[in-house]
Amino acid sequence: MATAWDPQQYLRFTDHRTRPAQDLIARIPLQAPGQIIDLGCGPGLSTRALKARWPQAQVSGLDNDLAMLASARVSDPAGDYSPADAGVWRPGPEVDLLFSNAVLHWLDNHAALLPALLRALRPGAVLAVQVPGNHAAPSHTLLQETAASRSRWQAALAPVLRPDPVADPADYHRWLAPFASGLDVWESTYIQVLTGEDPVLEWVRSTLLRVVQAVLLTLPDGAAEAAAFEAAYAARLRGAYPRQADGSTLFPFRRVFMVAVRC
Repeated sequence: MATAWDPQQYLRFTDHRTRPAQDLIARIPLQAPGQIIDLGCGPGLSTRALKARWPQAQVSGLDNDLAMLASARVSDPAGDYSPADAGVWRPGPEVDLLFSNAVLHWLDNHAALLPALLRALRPGAVLAVQVPGNHAAPSHTLLQETAASRSRWQAALAPVLRPDPVADPADYHRWLAPFASGLDVWESTYIQVLTGEDPVLEWVRSTLLRVVQAVLLTLPDGAAEAAAFEAAYAARLRGAYPRQADGSTLFPFRRVFMVAVRC
């Protein structure tokens, strides 16, 4: 089912969400790309970072969520933002850089998807991708555990609680290497210092938890079900991510990166 995203909740963690995009941009081996596509641009954070890095380029942001696109246009009125489905959209030969930050983990079958995106580019163009690789962390496993704690939750959420969609870095290297003249694949774990009440819950509220809550709200007495699920999940998160002596909460977050030059 389609999920309505909340740009304002997502933007509560702007610095944390922008840093991986900046780290990915820093490893892109292009001096003066003419056309750049930001696939799954969300509220435009990464699109604006790409424009700052290559101010002479034509940078376009694509996303399938209209609220995210509206937020991007408010922050960047002169920007080029259009709707597109990352699962089926493919670049044309005019694209020099296809960039995608924290989007493609929502799609399955990366063994086919990533090579297809790279193969669609012209020789010398670059595919640059970052995906969260945190599905084995407590933030995700405890959500699965909470869903399994009540049969009605487990049944309702089975279609959206997918197995880990993100592969190991070596897998991405193996899938992309046949189509790349240059390839850099790596992972980084960021120790994110969060503040406030239930900060990890607030982090996932704009991403995975939002998908879960959208399903639970369709059940009989859905608001009560959603509230009960959130309370049970929040209690588990507090145990897994305890508050530090200074009041902060440490949230390790793994990310997988790849930069491929089309051969």
